[in-house]
Amino acid sequence: MGTLSKVLIVMAALGLAACNNPDRYLGGDAGGAGYDDGWGGGAAGGIDAAPLGDVRNPASPAFFQARVGDRVFFAVDQSTLTPEARDILAGQARWLNENRGYGIVIEGHADERGTREYNLALGARRANAVQEYLVSLGVSPGRLRTISYGKERPVEICSEEACYARNRRAVTVLTLSAGS
Repeated sequence: MGTLSKVLIVMAALGLAACNNPDRYLGGDAGGAGYDDGWGGGAAGGIDAAPLGDVRNPASPAFFQARVGDRVFFAVDQSTLTPEARDILAGQARWLNENRGYGIVIEGHADERGTREYNLALGARRANAVQEYLVSLGVSPGRLRTISYGKERPVEICSEEACYARNRRAVTVLTLSAGS
């Protein structure tokens, strides 16, 4: 590796480090009184003081992912929503109805067993089941889009039921603005 390459790498690393200030949106007092976020917790600092992307900010995607939940799971060869999935989706619908600046892409996934074609169709049925349930809870259909990845994007790769179970899922991915 040449000297120029090393200098460029060091400069890039320093530039990225300079951009990594987790308190950049907090302004003055990052502490302050706690607030009830209505999601079974609370957080320090006011809602307006929490940075974008902060799990403490109920309007942030980080909060959605960590506190509301961005995925639901399915039984083998099923696209029927479980009671647990319905609870998570009810929270998603509540969050989406309170944060209308976001749309979503619902990704349908399957485990590695079965053909590619079968798993793409199963992933589509899972994504559609989530979409239909969110619409039934008042989320505007114009804000929702589905896609099936079938078995092409596993989160776990192994031939055990525990891995298969983590791959049988629908994931809700937030997107910016989709109309209301």
